[in-house]
Amino acid sequence: MQKILLIEDNEALRENTAEILSLANYNVATAENGKIGVEMAISNPPDLIVCDIMMPVLDGYGVFQIINKNPDLQHIPFIFLSAKSERNDLRKGMEMGADDYITKPFSDSELINAIRARLEKLEMIRSQTGKGIETWYQIISDLGNKDEMHKTLEDHDIIQYKKKQVIYSEGQHPNKLYYIQTGKVKIYKTSDGGKELIIGLLSPGDFFGHIPLIENSVYEEFAETLEESTIRVIPRKEFEHLLTHHQEIALKVIKLLANNIAEKEQQLVALAYHSLRKRVADALLTLKRKYANKEDDHNFSISISREDLANIAGTATESLIRTLSDFKNEKLIEIKDGKITILEEKKLINLFN
Repeated sequence: MQKILLIEDNEALRENTAEILSLANYNVATAENGKIGVEMAISNPPDLIVCDIMMPVLDGYGVFQIINKNPDLQHIPFIFLSAKSERNDLRKGMEMGADDYITKPFSDSELINAIRARLEKLEMIRSQTGKGIETWYQIISDLGNKDEMHKTLEDHDIIQYKKKQVIYSEGQHPNKLYYIQTGKVKIYKTSDGGKELIIGLLSPGDFFGHIPLIENSVYEEFAETLEESTIRVIPRKEFEHLLTHHQEIALKVIKLLANNIAEKEQQLVALAYHSLRKRVADALLTLKRKYANKEDDHNFSISISREDLANIAGTATESLIRTLSDFKNEKLIEIKDGKITILEEKKLINLFN
């Protein structure tokens, strides 16, 4: 049973909230002030902390700072509770690095949904750590137009996929290698509750679906188009022949695997430890690095669903929308007709965590 530490100085609210969470099948520990809450977190680390901001002895901001500086506790999702609705007070908590905030009064479902979303994201991140090559994507990209891998493509079928069409699903057995000729594809995993975490963004020139072919296993993730896409397919036997009989291709695969490990580890660290604002900024910058053309390098715009962008940043859709609104008000981005345009790339890069 997952454990939640609830730090709240109002006795009635503390008891009522603890009862709600217990009925939702969580193991709840409570503290009446920040000092006691920190001591409890250190002695028996919870899976998630829900903490009021305005409290005696040690307020919520102080609790978060102590927790965030402790290497054994800084990975724990942290949700602020606040009776204040002023934007500056709410933003302060998010800028410090909290995962979410809930304003009082709140409904039972609002609290439970926020907690469930954060715990599911954390579990998905943990499930990716330490798996080795099965979490690394895009390993055969940029092989060059003159090698045999690309020549092989010319002899095989082209499949047209519609926007949001699933290419393959978790648990299916693979029988082909995919190559993106036009369009965009996302690779993602889902939790038991149906929450998505996007772990790969692919563009023209990328191969995917290769890991289960190499390991003779089933797909451990989903592949789905972000827009209308044209994809070529190479039968499994031909892909295996290329790796077995062409040393140059095999060496490039190994080299690209090694080069991508550091990048993917950084993505996992960011999902686990960066603040919401930093994660959203990084998600926007990742989209630009992946999909920007030379002609729009200084005015990159993209149409992407808020749900997909939230799944890249590893946060709830509602939290993403609030953060995008903040970025818009700060003139970091522009939003028009659903399309996001990056205005201040350097400021997004230099956002403090």
